[in-house]
Amino acid sequence: MLNRLKICRLLTILGAWVASQPIFAAADFWQLNMYEGVTPISRDAYYLHMVCMAVCAIIGIVVFGVMIYSMIHHRKSKGYKAATFHDNPRLEIVWSLIPFLILVGLAVPATRVLIRMDDTRQSEITVKVVGYQWRWQYEYLDQGISFFSTLSTPFAQIQNKEEKSEWYLLEVDKPLVLPVNKKIRFLVTSNDVVHSWWVPELGIKRDAIPGFMYEAWATIQKPGTYRGQCAELCGVNHGFMPIVVEAVSQEDFDKWVAAQTKSQDQYDKAEANAAAQKTMPRDQLLALGKQRYEQFCSPCHRPDGKGIPPMYPALRGSSVATGHPISRHIDTILHGIPGTAMQPYKDQLNDEEIAAIATYERNAWENNTNDVIQAAEVAAQRQKANQQPTMVNKVQAGGLQ
Repeated sequence: MLNRLKICRLLTILGAWVASQPIFAAADFWQLNMYEGVTPISRDAYYLHMVCMAVCAIIGIVVFGVMIYSMIHHRKSKGYKAATFHDNPRLEIVWSLIPFLILVGLAVPATRVLIRMDDTRQSEITVKVVGYQWRWQYEYLDQGISFFSTLSTPFAQIQNKEEKSEWYLLEVDKPLVLPVNKKIRFLVTSNDVVHSWWVPELGIKRDAIPGFMYEAWATIQKPGTYRGQCAELCGVNHGFMPIVVEAVSQEDFDKWVAAQTKSQDQYDKAEANAAAQKTMPRDQLLALGKQRYEQFCSPCHRPDGKGIPPMYPALRGSSVATGHPISRHIDTILHGIPGTAMQPYKDQLNDEEIAAIATYERNAWENNTNDVIQAAEVAAQRQKANQQPTMVNKVQAGGLQ
């Protein structure tokens, strides 16, 4: 009889384990569990999480099992009477010591993981991550490469005018490309408000705070594409700040680096050829301007140009978008307006894109100024702003002696 009972218990446990497998699979499918990830840190965090969950489950089963057993087998209807005692020092020591040992047992591996997460020594590549409203800037400090990564989901999908793609709101125009099996150090900060750079499968979530620089690291052990998002509410387009990381082999990474335009070369070329920018036809400027306006400007100024006053003023019929001199309009896009929500775009957009946006804004929504701005005008305005002021002697200038 006893052997049969043991066999029944064993079969029950085995059946429960088998039945639980679809539940675990569903948890992964429905993203109810943590990602195991593809980096040492993400795997350490995953295993620590699973151990903590197992400990909590065992404690719950034991505590509720004893409680339910006592309620059923020691109920008053069976003639049991409640024990009367004031204290039991031995029992109190036991129920205090056991939780203490459990917490210490969990604290030791947790502390090791936390210390390891902040150990960015001996990194082989350093990438600076800067949060903007609402995009990310990546600077490869060792390779001299810098670019902005912006949501590439078509605006028509956001407006429900087109069918949504597989990676709706999780696709960008320029992903962050990194080599596998290299220790990569991330420096995370922000240019405007608080953001948070979060890629679950890399095991990284770092707040991006203006004026502060936070470190993180990762060694990606498997090639692939890994996606994340801004995890800190940062404004009206917070949900439009995806992160895409492409992990490639060292050979492919070297080829990608060789194909990129170095940041300094890009700026030097723009400085040297300010007046040699190509001229674009009006239709091409309007098409590019509409595309870039929807991508960069419409979250605040709205697709119809009416804005959200008073925080985001209307461009439709505004003195900036219809008045003269046009250089005022260009300067506003280049350098923003200090003390307002209008941020500078001189580092985020090139001369052609700024010229296209200004042309579009001056001809859309019945503004109809018929003005056409070329990249050379933007380059001249940019170069003018970059010139250092000339120190003049007061006597020579006719000032006070």
